[in-house]
Amino acid sequence: MTRPVVFFLSDYGLADEFVGVVHAVLLRLLPDAAVVDLTHGIPAFDVRAGAESLARAVPHLGPGVVLGVVDPGVGSARRGIAVRAADGRWFVAPDNGLAVPAAEASGGVDAVLALRKPEDAPPTFDGRDVFAPAAAALASGRAPASVGDEVDPGALVRLPPLETTRREEDGRVRLRAPVTWVDRFGNVQLGVPELDGPPPATVRLALRIAGEERAARRVRSFSELDDGELGVLADANGRLAVVVREGSAAGVTGLETGGDVELIW
Repeated sequence: MTRPVVFFLSDYGLADEFVGVVHAVLLRLLPDAAVVDLTHGIPAFDVRAGAESLARAVPHLGPGVVLGVVDPGVGSARRGIAVRAADGRWFVAPDNGLAVPAAEASGGVDAVLALRKPEDAPPTFDGRDVFAPAAAALASGRAPASVGDEVDPGALVRLPPLETTRREEDGRVRLRAPVTWVDRFGNVQLGVPELDGPPPATVRLALRIAGEERAARRVRSFSELDDGELGVLADANGRLAVVVREGSAAGVTGLETGGDVELIW
């Protein structure tokens, strides 16, 4: 038999015992489970960063239950939920938009459960007391009704869509896009996919935070860039990214998640 798998993402970090405790609960309830840590480095309380990370990861995950905990509303009236995607995968998370993009990337939302919370559970650690037990139960194959009650998928909390603008002015195209992720190498991912009609080899970047334009080159890989040169490429997730060969584009440009950049060609 295939071992049950739980894919685990959170903003817990590794300085405290939180991740280890959730692992322990999962393994106590489901001793033969394999727990795959996707990341616990999501910035604290940053639901969109967690949602983006799950959506990037989910096309590469095999069968299993996805457990996501980025929960600034813990202890409030927000619901705990389990979302079943059209491919049959369950996503266990707070109802704050964290799991929806990944579920939609898995074929769409098929059903939603509102999780039951034990009456004696404290209001500050639902990852341990609500989400981990629900994930273990669903990974074990128990009936969904054992962990929650089915609710209207249309009532799910969804994150606002990312805003991009594209316009032509003075013979140039201007595409403004949000920065959705800066990875540990300093690559700056933008909230737009690879362009259908890619711009010519040279793309000029106007950094909104500095009000200046910086020259960059349109490339397919890091190796095409000279040392220290800014480039724009389609990354491994099909998004446009601002990069530097063997360097940090974020460090060179000052761009951060939540900012935006304008591509001009």
